[in-house]
Amino acid sequence: MQHVSYETESQRYGKCIEVSKRIRWDIGEDVIRGRRFDFSQKFLPDGLSLVDRLDFLLPHEQRLLSQIQGRSYANIFGLVERFINAKVLEISRDHWFGDQTALEALIRFSDEELKHQELFRRIEKLIGEEMPEGYMFVPNPNEVAGAVLAKSTWAVLGLTCHIELFTQVHYKQSIAPDPELSELFKDVFLYHWREESQHAILDELEWVREDARLSDDERDAAVDELIALVGAVDGILQQQAVADAQYFFENVGRTLSDVQRERIAEGVLKAYRWQYIVSGVQGPFAKVLERLVTPAQNARIGNALAPILN
Repeated sequence: MQHVSYETESQRYGKCIEVSKRIRWDIGEDVIRGRRFDFSQKFLPDGLSLVDRLDFLLPHEQRLLSQIQGRSYANIFGLVERFINAKVLEISRDHWFGDQTALEALIRFSDEELKHQELFRRIEKLIGEEMPEGYMFVPNPNEVAGAVLAKSTWAVLGLTCHIELFTQVHYKQSIAPDPELSELFKDVFLYHWREESQHAILDELEWVREDARLSDDERDAAVDELIALVGAVDGILQQQAVADAQYFFENVGRTLSDVQRERIAEGVLKAYRWQYIVSGVQGPFAKVLERLVTPAQNARIGNALAPILN
């Protein structure tokens, strides 16, 4: 791994502070601005929801399914930011009596993650006021955070870096260029993306810093923990996919055949795996990971994820 000097690292932390100050936004004044969601439009683009692959659904049915997925998409981000913020506060201790620039960058990171959680709670409330009753978000954020934080810091930072990086990919490649999405939904993830862009840099810096502290055996064990965390994420996605497909069946307004219901259930799970696992593994995260693990460890991760990726 190429050595990065203290000065270069400190400059990168400082740049994150500079950008954080410049792009700072408010939930009410900048994002929501008194608006409601436009339910005549999709929430998630087809590139994330994959609803266009369910070609037996009518356009308004595909739109409903994209809105259900969009609701869960926002809720899952609120969930993961619970454990991300806790870990950021924990690792900030390492900078208490050291690089104060790094400390400020992480404190700003934490403050922004708390704001994002509040943003997604408000989004859930707004969507819930318009959509039919019966929607259920299955996982408990505190329980998930507790389980994730029981793993090593290396594994948690690896998962966090994965999440922050695919956030960038989703917005730039799928959400931003789609003209058929609810404007409010697009703005939620525009402003989210702006701050997450800095978080992804900080994630990488802290993950590399943590990696340098580990022995070979500790890193090897941490690789297994990262694999376990991705597996746990997949378990959450499976549960939410079942709940969301059932909610769709109850509100689609017509009777679907068993084959159609099966295709929808499979399609929702495939979309969630694409959103939260596959799109990240196939993106910039792979390059960061390759810097930190051996080829054998990287292959072990690939083999463990193969059933999901395929």
